[in-house]
Amino acid sequence: MSNEFRFIPVGEPRAQQPWPSIIVPRSAIEAEIERLASSALPSSGVRASAISHPSNTHEVPCFAPGIDVTLHVVKPGESTPPMARSASAVDMCIGGSGVGSIGSHSLSVERFDVWNTPSMESVSYTNKGRELFVRLSYSNAPLLEKLEVHLVDTKPRAVAANAAQEASAPAAPRARDSAEAIDLGTEGARLLGYEYLVDIDVVESRPLLWPWVEVEKHLGKVYSRDLSYTGRHLYLLYNPATERRMGTSHCFFATIAKYPPNKIDQPHRHTSAAINYYFFGHGKSSVMGERMQWEAGDLHFSAPGWAVHNHGSREEGFCALTIQDHPLQIAMDSLVWQETLKSPIVKLGSQRGFDTNIGELVRAA
Repeated sequence: MSNEFRFIPVGEPRAQQPWPSIIVPRSAIEAEIERLASSALPSSGVRASAISHPSNTHEVPCFAPGIDVTLHVVKPGESTPPMARSASAVDMCIGGSGVGSIGSHSLSVERFDVWNTPSMESVSYTNKGRELFVRLSYSNAPLLEKLEVHLVDTKPRAVAANAAQEASAPAAPRARDSAEAIDLGTEGARLLGYEYLVDIDVVESRPLLWPWVEVEKHLGKVYSRDLSYTGRHLYLLYNPATERRMGTSHCFFATIAKYPPNKIDQPHRHTSAAINYYFFGHGKSSVMGERMQWEAGDLHFSAPGWAVHNHGSREEGFCALTIQDHPLQIAMDSLVWQETLKSPIVKLGSQRGFDTNIGELVRAA
């Protein structure tokens, strides 16, 4: 590789080339689960396959630009070796049950449970049941790979037993307490000493579990909402560590939707990519003018960034897990959103967002 730099003329803005929407059918996912389960255990100790979009030309697999979706299978009696990495993840169990050891936490999970995995935590999974433990895992590893900073530790250190006590111990004096903090003008610009860079205020990032048995109890409310509702029939799986970024992890939000029969969303668009896993019912979508049909068990790259799209239920309604890189986009101040094609284009997080008619429906109930 040449070590000579280049000056490259800057021309007109490049036209963006969104990847096409694509559906991975249930039959293909089930066949891959069977293949993984029937194959010899790899030397890595992990039975897994990443699902790569046909438009992906990078050697690192991803299903949407910057987002990978990996299918994991753990057979009864098996455990995966501990691993820690700088990527964070959101997972859904789609078959069987298992136990996740994430740092000092132990999560018992079963079908349709969702949980998050913070970065750099030692992670392993064990199947203590009689059925295959199958999960879909969504991570930001492709983005970190592109930045050449995806750190993977296959021999992570065990978490100290007294870590919780250390976290709750009285705060020690901080060097930043003596560092300079200088106001410049009256608009908020400041000069801060180096200590502010290396001793950032801590917001604990820990694994959280959203059990399906609990989530399902509340879905009837969005399912029964009137078809005139202008929002989406869903709940956000909110992690308070993400604060105003409204995430399930620091990179992604996960929502669980339960749509009533024959509800069709308004066409809309946003710069965050969206991936849907449908686990009940069937329906239809229009993405960049292409009409698509899907059913329970399908995985759908349902919204390429800034592509016009909408989804609709059929006679059964549907349930879906949706993953979007919404919190990452807010952190980058780049979450541009248009709620309907007649609505203004808004940068969510730093401009006023959109209203729905939820107040009218509540008052009328």
